[in-house]
Amino acid sequence: MKKGKLWSLIVLLTVSMMLAACSSGDSGSGDGGSSGDGGSSGGNKTLVFGRGGDSVSLDPSAVTDGESMKVAANIFETLLNFGEQDTTINPGLAKEWEASEDGLTYTFQLEEGIKFHDGTDFNAEAVVKNFERWANGDADTFPYYQSMFGGFKGDEGHVIESVTADGDSTVVFKLKRPQAPFLKNIAMTMFGIASPTAFEKDGDKFGDNPVGTGPFKFVEWKRNDSITIEKNEDYWKDGLPKLDRVIFRSIPDNAARLNALIKGDIDLADGINPSDSDTIENDDKLQLFERPSMNIGYLGMTVTREPFGDEKVRQAFNHAIDKQAIIDAFFEGAAEMAKNPIPPSVSGYNDAIEGYDFDPEKAKELLAEAGYPDGFEMDLWAMPVPRPYMPDGQKVAEVIQKNLADIGVTANIVTYEWATYLEKASKGEADAFYSDGRETTGMRTTSSTRSLTATTSAATTTPITTMPNSMTS
Repeated sequence: MKKGKLWSLIVLLTVSMMLAACSSGDSGSGDGGSSGDGGSSGGNKTLVFGRGGDSVSLDPSAVTDGESMKVAANIFETLLNFGEQDTTINPGLAKEWEASEDGLTYTFQLEEGIKFHDGTDFNAEAVVKNFERWANGDADTFPYYQSMFGGFKGDEGHVIESVTADGDSTVVFKLKRPQAPFLKNIAMTMFGIASPTAFEKDGDKFGDNPVGTGPFKFVEWKRNDSITIEKNEDYWKDGLPKLDRVIFRSIPDNAARLNALIKGDIDLADGINPSDSDTIENDDKLQLFERPSMNIGYLGMTVTREPFGDEKVRQAFNHAIDKQAIIDAFFEGAAEMAKNPIPPSVSGYNDAIEGYDFDPEKAKELLAEAGYPDGFEMDLWAMPVPRPYMPDGQKVAEVIQKNLADIGVTANIVTYEWATYLEKASKGEADAFYSDGRETTGMRTTSSTRSLTATTSAATTTPITTMPNSMTS
């Protein structure tokens, strides 16, 4: 039995790090199969990664879902990187940086001689054009830019006053006011620097044909099936990457994904059911990678939809749902109850906060005070894909449905294809939905403290490259 522990930032980060730690041999067929020879053949080194759902877009600045970021983090690079095991700031496309004493000016010295995948130059002007693109967008187009920098160009709350090029290799950011996490913000995957030539040419379709500076280049996207990326032969870091190709295969069912791993159809799988940990650990052909995550799962309630604008209704739901029962049934001890909007691994977590206890009678009282003594009817959105913070969206929704029925609330379970689910939820079309912090703020139910990824032990463990970009969850 082999077991590895990788201490990394979050699930999204660890996927690209897993690509740095695993490779399989020559698949030859090009159909997503794996030979499982650990790359010892010296042929085409292809890694097939099984995941729970398809990406929404491969433009990281335009999406909020982890399945998109997993792929994009290998195509794009950011000005700065996080450390491999923490959130310290390290060089990325920028090799040096300096902040003014008043915290209003940041000057970055860029790496030189780097090319985008389309052969155009990475330089200071390209950085400027990327930030102008984001600043000239809107919340629907670039949601994280609004979240991280307080709005868009012209907005009163917009933090960034200007981004200018000083020659080919120097970029100067001027801020309207100091922002403590500024450097950490631009190290996030969603601020990967893209080819201006490509996004100006493709416009809204850029996410279908992404062009960055990363170790891998986009090849092909078969919707709801697979995404293929290949080695960037001109990558600027010597000797990297060591994989020739990576295929991201969408296998929504957790059991089917594990079965594909056991059969050797794929080399790596994430979103492993906690209950399957023993199966993997007792198989000498498999490895289990276990690490703490920075995810938090919550039930979001849209406050612009009645009756969720009433805080007593939201408080009633907190008391009505048996969070510990959900943890016990679906997480096998790999989660804990959340009582903050952030998990314990994030700086600023306040352990003194008292959570909501499971108290259906209290929930009924609160509903009556809100004017709903007999409850009401609503739609409860179940996640269509497994996520580290939500192993089985449908079954968890059924537990919540039963809890709500006990206080007189009739919850009709509905779901949508993943991209549609995200889009509709972000537009406020859901009564209540499960998410991980990237849509509207809602009731936190479980905080994932462990995420599981499995791989065949035949895969090599020689580092290829790490893309230590992160995103908040």
